[in-house]
Amino acid sequence: MQDFVYPLIGIPLIFICTTLGALFVFFIRKKEISPRLNKIFTGFAAGVMFSASFFSLIKPALEDGNVSYMPNWLVVVISIVLGAGFLWLIDKVVPHFHSQENKEEGVRTKSLSKTSKMFLAVTIHNVPEGLSVGIAFGVALSQSNNHALLVGALLLAIGIGIQNIPEGAVVSLPIKGESGSSTKAFLFGMLSGVVEPVAAIFGLFLAMQIQGIMPWALAFAAGCMIYVVAEEMIPEMTSEGHDHFGVWSFIVGFVIMLALDCIQF
Repeated sequence: MQDFVYPLIGIPLIFICTTLGALFVFFIRKKEISPRLNKIFTGFAAGVMFSASFFSLIKPALEDGNVSYMPNWLVVVISIVLGAGFLWLIDKVVPHFHSQENKEEGVRTKSLSKTSKMFLAVTIHNVPEGLSVGIAFGVALSQSNNHALLVGALLLAIGIGIQNIPEGAVVSLPIKGESGSSTKAFLFGMLSGVVEPVAAIFGLFLAMQIQGIMPWALAFAAGCMIYVVAEEMIPEMTSEGHDHFGVWSFIVGFVIMLALDCIQF
């Protein structure tokens, strides 16, 4: 039972941090985030996700010794491509709107409001984050002598949680500008984070129940996260000039997540 304390802390944490970020709509008068601040927030989140993809997901998948039917590196390569392909397919099917780029993607429909499409854009983004945290905990719980793995999964959740705070603000403020309501923007921002614990719980039970899935699941989640970073976050953090605010915040996020992953308890 003591082992389950780690996911009971880590999984709700990622949702709580998104909710804290969404609360910014009640304290910031502006109805949209400034381009410079958006670059900083997006760059930091991208750095955390990219670092977590390698150190918390790909690295342990490569080091797993339970795969005998093909080289580990091949399992990881295939899984990363499958994860990226999965997010790409969702991107093409689900209607959503990127407020910073003023661009609509997915299947065209008039039955959803612009606010709902903005909400869906962030929800798609949050799925791989929750999935990666859940898979990390599920893999840890399925192993014996798993203290180090549980701590690593908790640190991954903390890293994702840290970047969810500014992300919650980035989500909510454009919705406030579109709807004119701080309360509605907060609720949408908070609800966008609900998908993370749901995806985390799914990933946890999947990793616990299916033997031999560890390297496949970890690398699949990494592929999802890398797709989000490359397709959405890097273009945002480097847009509109070469002031390097997004680049430096990316590096800060990357090294913070690296340091968290290397902490020994």
